[in-house]
Formats: sequence, C-alpha cells, structure tokens
Amino acid sequence: MTDTEDVGYAVADGIAEIRLNRAPVNALSLDMVTAIVDCFEESGRDDRVRCVKLTSGLARAFSAGLDIDIVRGASGLDFRAFLKQLYIRLYDVQYALGKPTIAVVGGAARAGGMTLAVSCDIIVAGEAASFGYPEVDVGLVPAIHFVHLPHQIGRAKAFELLFLGESFDSAEALRLGLINRVVADTDLDKTAHEMAEAFAAKSAVVTRLGRDSFMRVNDANYRREIGAVVDTMCTLVETEASQEGLSAFVEKRKPNW
Repeated sequence: MTDTEDVGYAVADGIAEIRLNRAPVNALSLDMVTAIVDCFEESGRDDRVRCVKLTSGLARAFSAGLDIDIVRGASGLDFRAFLKQLYIRLYDVQYALGKPTIAVVGGAARAGGMTLAVSCDIIVAGEAASFGYPEVDVGLVPAIHFVHLPHQIGRAKAFELLFLGESFDSAEALRLGLINRVVADTDLDKTAHEMAEAFAAKSAVVTRLGRDSFMRVNDANYRREIGAVVDTMCTLVETEASQEGLSAFVEKRKPNW
C-alpha cells in the first residue's frame, strides 16, 4: 500500500498508522474513503501489523464529514457508490480485521468523520476535540448511527443527538460512553501510541480469535442493518428537502424547508 495525496499509510514496530491529510478539514471524497478502506485491508493482510491507528494530520479536524459535492445534485445510485465504501465496505473490513483499531481524534469529528471514528474499536480524544451529527441541518440524516448509537448511549439521548444535530465536547462524549479516553491535546499522539503498543504486545493469535468472537457476539446483525440504512440515505438524497438543505449549506444561507 502506498501513500496517496489525502491518505498516508506507514507501518513501524507492529503498528500501522492511517493518516488523513486532506486540507482544510478532511472532507471525505469517494477516492479518499476508498483509500482509507484500502489501508485497513492492507493492515489486515500484513502479518507485521498488530494494531492500527486512524489519525489526522490536521490540527483543526479529524474529519468534518463527506464532501458536499458528492451529494449535491446526486442521484440515489451515485450516492450509493460512496455509501458502499463508507458504510458497507469499511465495516466489513473492520469486522474481519482481527486486529485492534484506534481512532485518534483531535479537533472536529462530524458526520462521516464520526462514522470513521466509531468504526474503530477504541476512540482516544484530545481535550479540544468535538463531536456531532449535523446531517439533519443540511437535509440528510446520520442513518448509520441509528444502528449503534441507541445501544451505546441509550435510545432517548441518541435521538436527541441525531435529530438536533448539536455538537458536544470530548468531556461529554466520555461521559456518554461514546469514547474511551480524553487526554491533554499535547499528549494525544503519545497516549494513543502507547495504547497501540500495549495492544501490539499481546499474542496476535489470541487477539485475532478473541476479537473475531467479540465481533460475532456484538455485531451479528450489523451488516443487515447497515444495508437497510443505505436504502434510506439513497432515497433521501433525491428529495427536494435534501437538495435544498445541501444548497443552503454551500450558499451559506438558511434552508427554505
């Protein structure tokens, strides 16, 4: 696996690092998401790799979500190609990876950026990190998070976050149980790397077989449920309300719902 302009990949001392680097906010294009998933696949095939970190090379953002150009004016069929990578292939690869994955979140994680983060087994965040599901404000919904978030933080709170679209800080994310640790921003990379080293020091066979079992027990219906929300998103993107919300965002005005 070689680096691309937007996604870096390197392996050292049993740890693979996938680094997002599409300025200014790591907006997710189809090519970028495909490259991210390719990196995860490469790490799964590489016997040297014992743990994988997903991080950002930008101080401002982990990822602000999908590139609006993907959905503005798109057909449901066009959008499905993007969701196949971000919703289905990403989770299929993570499900079968057999190695712990850590999302290292500094700055903003929004929308599709949240999808990348929660696809990982562990999330470590800096104090200045923030999170949110703002899709509802641009005529979309964070449909994939319908699958896991109610189980993780409770149905009522999940509904509030998903349908109000308000952002929240890393302390609140930790309180909700959405992330694993919050550390000083200056210690974020060090803490995440130390955690990766701890995972990498375990037996590869025990970790792989144990993680495979953990995935089967906890995510047995995940793939079927994700397929259902893809259909919802592809239908929604073709509605007038969705396209008005997307246009309003690009034009920096309030949508006329």
